Amino acid sequence: ETACKNRPLDLVFIIDSSRSVRPEEFEKVKIFLSKMIDTLDVGERTTRVAVMNYASTVKVEFPLRTYFDKASMKEAISHIEPLSAGTMTGLAIQTAMDEVFTEEMGTRPATFNIPKVVIVVTDGRPQDQVQDVAASARSAGIEIYAVGVDRADMQSLRIMASEPLDEHVFYVETYGVIEKLTSKFRETFCAVDVCAPGRHECDQICVSNNGSYVCECYEGYALNPDKKTCSAVDVCTPGRHDCAQVCLSNDGSYSCDCFEGYTLNPDKKTCSAVDMCAPGRHDCEQVCVRDDLFYTCDCYQGYTLNPDKKTCSSKSRLLTEVCAPGTHGCEQVCVSNDGSYTRDCYEGSTLNPDEKTCSRAVTSSLVTTEESCKCEAIAALQDSVTSRLEALSTK
Repeated sequence: ETACKNRPLDLVFIIDSSRSVRPEEFEKVKIFLSKMIDTLDVGERTTRVAVMNYASTVKVEFPLRTYFDKASMKEAISHIEPLSAGTMTGLAIQTAMDEVFTEEMGTRPATFNIPKVVIVVTDGRPQDQVQDVAASARSAGIEIYAVGVDRADMQSLRIMASEPLDEHVFYVETYGVIEKLTSKFRETFCAVDVCAPGRHECDQICVSNNGSYVCECYEGYALNPDKKTCSAVDVCTPGRHDCAQVCLSNDGSYSCDCFEGYTLNPDKKTCSAVDMCAPGRHDCEQVCVRDDLFYTCDCYQGYTLNPDKKTCSSKSRLLTEVCAPGTHGCEQVCVSNDGSYTRDCYEGSTLNPDEKTCSRAVTSSLVTTEESCKCEAIAALQDSVTSRLEALSTK
């Protein structure tokens, strides 16, 4: 039959070649092994196979690490010779534990979760204490199948095999029909791919699990209570992301960002404060003054900051421009003052209360009668002198 996609195994055949097994019968056992290998998915990453031969002694024909292709395995099996005397089945199982099921000999690490399986083929009764050895092997995680032929002791087979016994103990009347067991083992080892399309109900990911399956979800999704469907999780909730400042959710995944005034570092997670006064980051005309994460504008000496708080004007220009015609509200005199101005009036006028317009000053004095007479006498004297001067000029 064609090979099946069986679950990966570390599989060891232990075959009885004691004196009770006639040469032609032993050849039938080797054909059975070859047929079994034909049905398995053999390879370094799939099922690895080892073969052990036993009688009074035990011989490891080839360990799990030797062959990873069917042709080489079958060629090696064709050259196996029987050992004859004795039936030390317990010794054979103990040797499998000590010398074959080791990482040095090709057994995969326990973390790989690859089943360890033994198939014992015998036609007699064990001549040693197989019960304790088999129990120790099963405790170590080794699954044991017992195949009895012809005169095999059924009680011994049941002592060796794993539970449930009706799935791990097989019997055939002669070596001539042992090949019929090939289909039995094929059914046992060739599990249906339960995660093949159409065979499962998982919304996203199907994971095979010993003939059954469990459902899982992609990153950023969580399995719903029905254990089949998935829902997107908020990956930006605390504890679900590693962003230093801002987490941006994006359809089941996320990216990191920073607060204003910070920039994202090359690790795409942490942030560093930016220099707000670096070129291109501010709109000050002359001087940028950093203040933590913000900034203010200032001007060079001799300039003053304009009302827009960004641009600057020369103070000397301001002194001349603030009192230019049409730039102030003074009626008579504009007096510039450090970029600003005050209002004043011409001599003889005073500034009104509105601080803009001017009025002519009104002066008054009190003149006595005596002062008035003196003024008249002086005026008469001036008239007399003037008349005399005019007369002299005529002469």
